[in-house]
Amino acid sequence: MHKPAPPRLMGELAWLHEDDWLVAVNKPAGLLSVPGRGPENADCAVVQVQQRYPDARVVHRLDMGTSGILIFARHLAAQQALSRAFETRQTDKRYEALVTGLVQAEEGEVNLPLRCDWPNRPRQMVDTDQGKRALTRWQVVARDAAHHTTRMALFPITGRSHQLRVHMQALGHAIVGDELYAEPEVAAASPRLMLHAAQLALPHPGTGLRFVVECPTPF
Repeated sequence: MHKPAPPRLMGELAWLHEDDWLVAVNKPAGLLSVPGRGPENADCAVVQVQQRYPDARVVHRLDMGTSGILIFARHLAAQQALSRAFETRQTDKRYEALVTGLVQAEEGEVNLPLRCDWPNRPRQMVDTDQGKRALTRWQVVARDAAHHTTRMALFPITGRSHQLRVHMQALGHAIVGDELYAEPEVAAASPRLMLHAAQLALPHPGTGLRFVVECPTPF
């Protein structure tokens, strides 16, 4: 049975940092990073950024349901340097998520290879034979026994599509509000995916120095 699309909680971007090399914004949940198919999906983060900076270039993406930090390059040299930082894993990313259940351990990791579940795109799946390496480290931030949820800090070492969502499901603690991977009652428990890109650190393309941008978690 076809599952109805979750509500889109689009809003305006919040500007976190602007300089001659890059722009960092807080993308709201429900807003695409780049244009999707059809006119109804034309509005997106890059379009909004380009209204202020017409030369802005895409460097990386967040899922539509994920809120938080997105960085855009101001010109080609910046895009090349930033893309290289992502490709060579010179980035340190911290996400915050609210997951179902009470996670018992204080920290750990999920090391499970992933690939696209082609008949069910855009879903991804664990595949130990054909999947690409995917590693997520995690720490418990707080447990809420009353609501049977755990707040987690997630540190993706690799950057596979839907990596955090699939890895939390594989851990047995799907992200609340996840319409693709959580059980129906967990998906319905929130109008948005409870996943937020809270911190990003990488070499600044202009100076080479460590650049850190933070964005408080809205849930």
